Amino acid sequence: MLTRDEILQADDLEKRLVEVPEWGGSVWVRALRGDEYDEFQESILEGKGKNRQVNVKNLRAKLVVRSVVNESGERIFDDGDYATVGKKSSAALNRLFVVAQELSAVDDDEVEALVGNSDTDH
Repeated sequence: MLTRDEILQADDLEKRLVEVPEWGGSVWVRALRGDEYDEFQESILEGKGKNRQVNVKNLRAKLVVRSVVNESGERIFDDGDYATVGKKSSAALNRLFVVAQELSAVDDDEVEALVGNSDTDH
């Protein structure tokens, strides 16, 4: 049975080096921390209560911004960078998004569940 200290000291944020030929090099993509994951979910939801709707605008950029890190595992983008990052190559963003999804267990079913739990007509 794990102790509290063992859990808190566990290095559980996997990261992966991803080649991005469109940008001329590689970047690290790291699994989101729990708080970052919640922030990501909150960033794609608008409104309150039963009026919440999923806004998929810049969805890929919002996840990539939270997942791309330096060698030490620290984010290189701020939350406000998602609009600018969203203007980068869709091929590059898709590649990084897929890795970030895998590392952080953000699967298509969950995105669909968010959409299904909103009052949108998608």
